[in-house]
Amino acid sequence: MNLKDLGIPDEINWIMNEPGFSDFTAGRVTQEHRERYIVSTGEKEYEAEITGNLRFSAESREDFPAVGDWVAMKIYDAGMAIIHKVLPRKSILERQTVGKKGEKQIISTNIDTALIVQSIDNNFNINRLERYLSICYSSGIEPVLVISKIDLATAEILEKTLKNLKSREKDIKYMLLSNITKEGVSDLIRFLRRGRTYCVVGSSGVGKSTLINNLLNKNILKTGNISVSTGKGRHISDHRELLVLDNGAILIDTPGMRELGVTESDSGIQITFQNIYALTLNCKFPDCRHINETGCAVLEAVEKGIIDEASLVNFRKLQKEQQRFSINAAEKHRQEKIFGKILKRYKKDTDKR
Repeated sequence: MNLKDLGIPDEINWIMNEPGFSDFTAGRVTQEHRERYIVSTGEKEYEAEITGNLRFSAESREDFPAVGDWVAMKIYDAGMAIIHKVLPRKSILERQTVGKKGEKQIISTNIDTALIVQSIDNNFNINRLERYLSICYSSGIEPVLVISKIDLATAEILEKTLKNLKSREKDIKYMLLSNITKEGVSDLIRFLRRGRTYCVVGSSGVGKSTLINNLLNKNILKTGNISVSTGKGRHISDHRELLVLDNGAILIDTPGMRELGVTESDSGIQITFQNIYALTLNCKFPDCRHINETGCAVLEAVEKGIIDEASLVNFRKLQKEQQRFSINAAEKHRQEKIFGKILKRYKKDTDKR
């Protein structure tokens, strides 16, 4: 393998050919373990850490390397490397950091397509799907829904599921498969293209790791069962990992995510709910909230069956969440700015003594 097999784009090659990068080697982050990384050049993998300067200059966790990143590094003996720079990212798949207001967590970077896995049993949830769609669209990532465990569903359940899906998300690409019977696996392999990067996301227990093992035709990732007591998936994958299939497609596995909060960008919500956004232009009042206002074109569309009411409810929920995150992020930035000024003043006073 080489860097081309890892999907290196022309833009990164151009950067690495600039004079200032002559002493560095390009690599792609394939694993992350608490600020220690595995970086591949295609020919060899290296254990890597970031420089002190990169750590000191980072304004947030987003400035640190993530799985999928291209980095400039210096290679040393014993298979060790030091990462000096995170190279420009094509896309960033991110969510709200759980339990931390106004902070974002990177899921993975430089993704072309996100495979959103939902099992057809009690995990299938269109509201959650619309969350994933909003996050993908805000990053310019193509979303594809993979409906797993179809071996557990009758023809009637499958038909009803697809009918509900198409009533809410008419344009979503979707694929059906079973990790047990392998139905649909070959179709998915044919869909995956050499040199493109795919991120596999979804809740715990939907069969992501088993799916990747089937795509690799190897048992590389740990798999687990649904908890009998809770009906929810257990967390088996505890880190992100980049893998290359025999057909040259690149996959990034991620831990199961029960919480998926949208961040400050509202572009993804606009694209996901573009039918609702289009109707808002016809509302009587420009600040219409689409709750009970007179002359609301969106509510009128709901009454006529043009817009699904559940979709409108989810739209309002995600909008509020996005606005709340934006406020929290702005406040966090303001406090950090104040703290930075205090530190500068303290350093200046100290230097005078």
